[in-house]
Amino acid sequence: MSDTQLSYEQARAELASVVERLEAGGGSLEESLALWERGEQLADICQRWLDGARARLDAAKAAREEN
Repeated sequence: MSDTQLSYEQARAELASVVERLEAGGGSLEESLALWERGEQLADICQRWLDGARARLDAAKAAREEN
């Protein structure tokens, strides 16, 4: 599954896993950097989902106020 197909919940769950692995430590510097980069990608995906949800809520609120 590509990143563009990840749901918010899937991205959030994978991000939580990445954070757990980073907090556990024990990996090499290269592994830690790769995990950090993946975490940044997943955080961006989650933020896009949240931004989209906020835009939909704002549009629904504006439409309701017009009526």
